[in-house]
Amino acid sequence: MSKATKRKHVVKEVLEDCVIPTEDQHIMRVLGSNGNNLHEAVTGSGERFLVSMPTKFRKNIWIKRGDFVIVDPIKEGGKVKGEISFILYRDHIQSLRKVGVWPEGFQEDCASSERNGEKPKERSERKTEEEEEGDSDSEDDDSDLFVNTNRATVLYSESEEETDEEDDSNGDKEEEDDGEGREQ
Repeated sequence: MSKATKRKHVVKEVLEDCVIPTEDQHIMRVLGSNGNNLHEAVTGSGERFLVSMPTKFRKNIWIKRGDFVIVDPIKEGGKVKGEISFILYRDHIQSLRKVGVWPEGFQEDCASSERNGEKPKERSERKTEEEEEGDSDSEDDDSDLFVNTNRATVLYSESEEETDEEDDSNGDKEEEDDGEGREQ
């Protein structure tokens, strides 16, 4: 099987299938990547350990901090105690919550991960309402621009007013000196 065909099947499996975890599988939240296809994850009860990403997902499916996964335990594992068997997306999480399989420890995490509780339709309705209000500042609004979270945020304060006042006060003194010199 070629790499492109393999990638197509893996992506289709992840995006379309909905898997319910078995008794020995765990739903976990990814805390971060430790490199070498190892990820630190936490269970709903708060237990933390390393999980590995299987070969079929490597370079095909990407996970990041905060994503949810289904993990198969590795009984003989020392540091690595599990292997990722399925990556959960928003639709999968909603179906698992409907079935009642979702862990209690992740109830508040799931609510916050749905982007402040708004669905895309609600966001678009809110945007159209704001446009109807007719704010002329909408051209200057940068809230929809991409923000690079990898860079530190630097806030610049304008201190031009202070320097202008100082320049004006110095100029006034010079004029006064000139005026006194003329009178003498």
